[in-house]
Amino acid sequence: MSKPKAAPLDDVSKAIIAELQEDGRRSYAAIGKAVGLSEAAVRQRVQRLVDSGVMQVVAVTDPIEMGFARQAMIGIRATGALEPIADALAALDDVDYVVITAGSYDVLAEVVAESDEHLLQIISSGIRTIPGVLSTETLVYLSLRKQTYSWGVR
Repeated sequence: MSKPKAAPLDDVSKAIIAELQEDGRRSYAAIGKAVGLSEAAVRQRVQRLVDSGVMQVVAVTDPIEMGFARQAMIGIRATGALEPIADALAALDDVDYVVITAGSYDVLAEVVAESDEHLLQIISSGIRTIPGVLSTETLVYLSLRKQTYSWGVR
């Protein structure tokens, strides 16, 4: 089932998104007061924004605190159509981010693993078995210095 097509964002929808980027737990009533809508109208707008894929409201966790001791970005060189490879990567439970790129790698995939052994399993038994994957390069995270999801709206 495909998502409904997103309508162009008006200033009120952008203001709602900005409010939620500041605090994803902010109540619809508080958002309504800030943007000049009723609580019910904010609830409907948020639901449309979520349903259309414009935004997600999620809890962001610290992988280390959740038992994932190893994070890595995997650079993938591939042959053939990239979309099926990216889709196969996205279907892997341990992969949390996939992008098709231009440059040294055809696709980048971020993985979270419980240990080095688990990371090796993800690469050997998962990523490298996908048809079209020619090679991988693993960039292990040593220290996460910044991660933000609040780039604003335009």
